[in-house]
Amino acid sequence: MSLVRIGDVDSVWDDLVGIYKECWAHKLHLPHYAPETFGERLHRHAAEPGWEAVVAYDSGEPIGYLYANRLTGADDRWWRRTRPEPEPAIARASTVAVKEMMVRRQWRGQGLARRLHDALLAGRPEAQVTLMVNPLNQDGKVQALYASWGYAAVGTARSSPEAPVLTVMARSVRSERAVG
Repeated sequence: MSLVRIGDVDSVWDDLVGIYKECWAHKLHLPHYAPETFGERLHRHAAEPGWEAVVAYDSGEPIGYLYANRLTGADDRWWRRTRPEPEPAIARASTVAVKEMMVRRQWRGQGLARRLHDALLAGRPEAQVTLMVNPLNQDGKVQALYASWGYAAVGTARSSPEAPVLTVMARSVRSERAVG
């Protein structure tokens, strides 16, 4: 298995969309999860500052990915839609935001998500990392997993009217210590 850092979305577009469609196959009929909607988000995210992906391959087959970008400060859309408004020290800190992380079912439960996460952070200059998670995903197990990685909830956000309410979580990039 190999992990590849990518700064050009076009070179991995099909890999990311393929993994996304497989992971969300049961929800692709819903507007927020539709492949076209994901493509629009991916295109928008890839145009944002500091966009980068880490893609996992097993014998050349894409099996998981994580992508992220740098937030632009306290006025970034990420923080503006977070409720309650995050503490100024959190919103003003240099931050990398994990926008998507997916692992195909066959490769889950083997620590691949953590390896993707850690590989991304190892190359990032920001002080903190943030992500959003659906607190209902897998009956709360995904949010609990992120908490075990050192993330702490800093608020909630909804990216669009069709999207679920998500928990916004943050931690220091260099340690497994929550911010705040």
